[in-house]
Amino acid sequence: MTDSEAPRRLRVFLVDDHAMFRAGVRAELGVHVDVIGEASTVSEAVNRIAATEPDVVLLDVHMPEGGGRAVLDAMRRTHPHVRFLALSVSDAAEDVIGLIRAGARGYVTKTISPDELAAAIRRVAEGDAVFSPRLAGFVLDAFAARPDAPVADPELDQLTNREREVLRLLARGYAYKEIAKELFISIKTVETHVSNVLRKLQMSNRYELSRWAADRRLV
Repeated sequence: MTDSEAPRRLRVFLVDDHAMFRAGVRAELGVHVDVIGEASTVSEAVNRIAATEPDVVLLDVHMPEGGGRAVLDAMRRTHPHVRFLALSVSDAAEDVIGLIRAGARGYVTKTISPDELAAAIRRVAEGDAVFSPRLAGFVLDAFAARPDAPVADPELDQLTNREREVLRLLARGYAYKEIAKELFISIKTVETHVSNVLRKLQMSNRYELSRWAADRRLV
């Protein structure tokens, strides 16, 4: 293959709030794609993606200011040609489904190898949907269970990413102390999140929340 026939190197933007992770991804992907920028917050991401217009954005799920969902919400109307691939440590069904509903073209976990990630980026750039093997089932189940239902879930959408994390652990039977340890937050903060979730969903106790979470396959 001549140089003129070689595939164009894709322009990729990284969004993650951990600098060491961004540096590692940049180093690993540098032989495959052109990493043209990075951001650690939602506001940085929105401004820099708009300025650079990459082919594909690698997007973390949980970050300050609303996480990957907020980036997608801000960009999908003004920059519909930019494709997003979620790259996260989370393999929770509600995270996967939430990002896909918001417009991401795929979702892979951070255990993916550099070569596999490079291949996933190219597939997303070409218009394919890409998922880590276990995660594809979440998406299929979500849409097969209620094929005629609207894509959005207004009740779930009103919860922040952190509130969803707390809700999921609560529904799994974790005590407040265990949730605090798992999420590296204080017990008081856990109590505040639970109170907010109860208020938003108009429920009175954790048992109602657990049933609600189970009905939506969040557990």
